[in-house]
Amino acid sequence: MVLSKEFRIGVKDGIPIALGYFAVSFSLGIAMLNAGMTAVQGAVMSVSNLTSAGEFAGVKVIAAGGTLVELVLTQLIINLRYSLMSLSLTQKLDEKVTLWQKLLIAFGNTDEIFAVAMNHQRSLTLPYMLGLQSLPIVGWTAGTFLGAVAGGLMPRSVSVAMNVMLYGMFIAIVIPVAKKSKPVLIVASVAIFFSSLFQYVPFLHDVSTGISIIICTVAAATFGAIVFPVKEESDETETQISGKVGGEG
Repeated sequence: MVLSKEFRIGVKDGIPIALGYFAVSFSLGIAMLNAGMTAVQGAVMSVSNLTSAGEFAGVKVIAAGGTLVELVLTQLIINLRYSLMSLSLTQKLDEKVTLWQKLLIAFGNTDEIFAVAMNHQRSLTLPYMLGLQSLPIVGWTAGTFLGAVAGGLMPRSVSVAMNVMLYGMFIAIVIPVAKKSKPVLIVASVAIFFSSLFQYVPFLHDVSTGISIIICTVAAATFGAIVFPVKEESDETETQISGKVGGEG
């Protein structure tokens, strides 16, 4: 009875995520169709790869005729953050969760699911996490499939125009954070700068899409790590204590 209740709570918490995923993956389905994939192929890709940015980048590499090496490296770099999030999530999991259950939870650990799970007031049980992840997985997969189907029924000019939803999604993700964080704004601008070089500089324009995405991502991330290093909590505490002592003196 308790487990069933935990599952229901998880499902309820996952409803907003599922609705958002459905809307975003609808445009992903259209992008997949334009890249030469079928609705079924798109659905299989989405149900086995729960990563918005990763899938969009992957579809772009596929559409550009990139190699498997480019595709693998692109996914590795873009999705590396999930390893860190999963490690952090294990600290809040119930002690009864086994290794195999942790691996199952890790498969469905996305940015939004991670955020909701970390804000959950109690320890995370397997039923709660399965409930939290179930609807978002369905929404992401269904949205991809229906987007590809709808894209096939719409005039090509309309389906191509709807690809702008992808850029709208990234703008909606970056702009609110960039308005509050100067480092995020600068790092995003650096990524845009490098991406523009690959688009407009003649000899760089010949570099494949997959490689250019990898270079831009690594370059921007490296710049951010060097210029805006994250301070350790102990360092911040020492700084605060030093400041107080200095003020008292």
